[in-house]
Formats: sequence, structure tokens, C-alpha cells
Amino acid sequence: MGSSSLLDPSGLGSGAVDLGGRTGAPTGALLQRKGARTEGWRTVKVVSLLTVFALAIQGFHPYAEDGGLYVAGIKKMLDPTLYAVRPEFVLAHLRFSPFAATVASVARVTHIPLAWVLLALDCGSVWATLFAGWMVITRCVDSLTGRCGAVALLACWLTIPIAGTSLMLMDPYVTARSVSTPLTLFAIAWAMDAMAGSWRGGVLCVLALLLAVVHPLMAGYALATIVVLLVVNASQPRVNRWGPGVLFGLALTGAGVVQALAPAESPQYVWAAMTRYYWFPLHWHWYELFGLAAPLLLLIALGHRPGNSRWQTLAWAALILGIVAGAVALAFSRIELQTHLVARLQPLRCFQIVYEVMILLLGAWVGERWLARRIWRWAAMLAVLGGAMFFVQRETYPASSHIELPRSAPSNPWSQAFVWIRENTAKDAVFALDSHYITRDGEDAQGFRGIAERNALPDYSKDGGEASITPALAAAWADGQAAQGGLNAESDGIREAKLKPLGVGWVVLDRGSTTAWMCPFVNQTVKVCRLP
Repeated sequence: MGSSSLLDPSGLGSGAVDLGGRTGAPTGALLQRKGARTEGWRTVKVVSLLTVFALAIQGFHPYAEDGGLYVAGIKKMLDPTLYAVRPEFVLAHLRFSPFAATVASVARVTHIPLAWVLLALDCGSVWATLFAGWMVITRCVDSLTGRCGAVALLACWLTIPIAGTSLMLMDPYVTARSVSTPLTLFAIAWAMDAMAGSWRGGVLCVLALLLAVVHPLMAGYALATIVVLLVVNASQPRVNRWGPGVLFGLALTGAGVVQALAPAESPQYVWAAMTRYYWFPLHWHWYELFGLAAPLLLLIALGHRPGNSRWQTLAWAALILGIVAGAVALAFSRIELQTHLVARLQPLRCFQIVYEVMILLLGAWVGERWLARRIWRWAAMLAVLGGAMFFVQRETYPASSHIELPRSAPSNPWSQAFVWIRENTAKDAVFALDSHYITRDGEDAQGFRGIAERNALPDYSKDGGEASITPALAAAWADGQAAQGGLNAESDGIREAKLKPLGVGWVVLDRGSTTAWMCPFVNQTVKVCRLP
């Protein structure tokens, strides 16, 4: 298994025996190659079918939530004349990752419209994540039912929320995490090969980690996972016994040093940081805290599998990772501390990896123990779990098409207004919207800048997130909140006095808002009005 490669996802390697009981004979080699090809094609077919299933569950909303932020950055790189006025909230996140530049380069070189590139990347990232999950679980179980159960459960739960972290396992839109997620699983699979003595596995693991830097923070947590995995798998008893404790101490000490050396924070930045409720686990709801405890308890229950050291190593590594991340967060991600740099690093994002491992092991166990080879049980699991997650996704984006295909007219009334703005206003126009517009019922978190290709004063939610990780933006974000708070209920005179000094020429208001300004676009929900 240690020498298995991407082309041999079964992990069977080169030790197959021919019909005469000999290894290495021509007939045996031929049968081995044929068996590897058969296994490989079966894997591709299973993963491809489950990819279609997963995409049908999660849908596709390219401009929603963080997807809208990334799309705006990509569009800025494709057309530098966009967002020319007040571009800081479009450009801020670009310095952290090469993701936007890479996607823009693909669209530019291939001449494929960006919307189609995003759709292809979304489909490819889901397929790659499921395939990487298959590679991980093949290092742990030999049975086909176990492997299929693991990846089927992963396909059902791709949109599961990660406790209270404001993350899902995978998003129904494209971000840098769409790439870092499968790369992290590939790194784990190849690290397990390296632990079995495969130098190729070690090289591929390092390569996957380097590519995962497309999302630097998640790449760091992927590296931490590999370190824990190596410590748990160490052949020296002393390392096994004391290594996890040493890692625990180093993590807490390192977080303490980071916290002590953090620069002072401005009042505007503290305000922005306090909007990130998910940074502070002591203020989560009980069910969000349960989302931290449940996977750890499941890993303890699943971790004991006699005779399968790789299964046990993976389970205990994920358990230790979760415990360490939880301890760091509880100690240093706290509202009352003087600075919030550790909270900004979001150590509980490690639980994305914890969830992935837990789901794979749980799915393998269910596949072997309950699903077995009974088709009706597989159908029942997919229908019940997949149907539940589909329902949640429809409730999350009720006013939008479940799969928003390129060139299709948006059904969401807010998106319709944003499209009109893109087609009928000047590129340098600056807009104002109610600062909480993105969380309004029926808005479905559709990003204004990504769709309208125009700039706007910073909103509370998404731009608050940008300000919370980029303190230099905090003052501009605070000004935006002051200018846009209560925008729908104010008089035209107050609106004009607050917005014109900030260069705003247009506003998006509720349809029922009172105004004497010219509003060339009106639909059942909103209207687009021009300042005099």
C-alpha cells in the first residue's frame, strides 16, 4: 500500500499475487495491471455518480456569501477599470491568496467566460474532494462497502455546518477553500503512504500542502494535521506517549506568544471583530458547542479497530487535532481579551478536517456494518440524508434558483436589481444599500459587487468580515455603517447629507421606502434610485 499512486486509488500497490501464487511473473504482472485499471475505473464511476448527487443537493450560487467577494476580486483582475472608486474592500483579500489571480488567468488564457470557469471549478472541486476522500479511506479499509459508505456519507454531508464556525464542509460557491479542501485530503492520503515507507507519498504530500497555500490559513491547519498524524504514527513508544502532550503545550504556548505580541487594536477594529460571533466559542449556542463535542466523541468510539493501525492512527490524529484546536480557542478566542489576533486566526477551522475524517470513518463503519450489499439500505440512506441536506439548502436560498447557471436570468429580485445596475449605470458609480441588506429575507446573501460590477459602501456582514481580518479597513467600514444604518426609513435630506460626501450617486432601497428621487428600476422587492 505504501507505493500506491493516484492511478491506483485502491491502495493495493504492487503486491498482487498471480493465479499460480507467484509475484512478479509476466502473467501476474498483467493481471495486476488489469486489476488496477478495473479498480481505478470503478472508483472514477462511483465518485462521478456521487459528485452529481452532491451537486444536486448543495446547488450552485456563485455570487452568494464569500463567493461574491472572490468573484468581485477576480473581475477586478480581469478588468482593472472596475471598482476604481473606493476599491479597498475588493482588493483587500487578494493579497492573502493567489486564488483570484489564478482563476482570472485561466479565464483570460482560455477565453472561457468567467461564469463557466466558476461552474467548472465548483464541479471539479466537489469531484476532487470525493476522490480524495476515497483515497484516504482506501488506506484504512479493504472492503468496497466500507469505501463506498465513506464517500457516500461525505457526498450527503458536504454542506454540513462545522459547529458554530460559520463554515460548511464545502460551499455551494467557489472560494479558495474549494481548492484547499481536496488538497488537504490528498495530503493526508499521501502522508499515510509516506508513513508506510513510500518516498513518492512523501513528495506528493509536500506538493499538495504547497498547492493548498491557495488558502494560507487552511494550508497551515493542513500542515498541523500532518504533523499530528506523524507523531501519532511514530514507531518510538516515547514519541507516541509524550508527543501529543508536547504538541498541546507548544500550541498553547505559541498562541500565548502571538497574543502577547499582538499590536493594540483601534475601537473601530474592536467593533468589527465583535461582529464575528463565530470567533468566540464561549458565546455560542449549546447546539453549536455540541457540534464541537459530537465529532470528538464519535472519533473516540470509532477509534478502536483492532488489527487496523492506519484506521486507529487517523482517528486519534483527528481527535488530538480537535482537542488542541478547541483548547487554544477556549483559552485565547475570547471577547474580553485586550487583543484578538488568535481569534482572527480562527483555530476552530481545524474542525473542517476533523469533520472530514469523522465522516469518512463513520461512513465506512456504516457501510460495512449496516449497508452491506443491500441496495434498499443504500437508497434509504441517500434519500434520507441527502433529502434533509437538500431541504436545508433550499431554505437557505429560497428566493434563488437552486442551481444558478451561467447566462440564466436570476429569479432573485435583489439579483435582478443588481443585473440592471450592471447594464445601465457607469462603471465608476458608487452605491449605498442598507448596511444589513445581505441578511434580509429573500436576499439570499447575494453579493452586490460580484453581480453589479459596481462599488458600494461597506456592508455590515461580508465587509465586516474583511475589516475583521484587515484592521486597516476598520475605519472605512465604520464610516459605511454610520452612513447606511436605517437607510430605508430616512428622509431624502438625511440620506443626501450622509451619502454625497462619500461619493455615492445611487441607492438601492426597499420598494416601500419613501423617496422623491428618480428610481428607473423597480420590482416587487427593491428599487434603484439616483441621488439628485
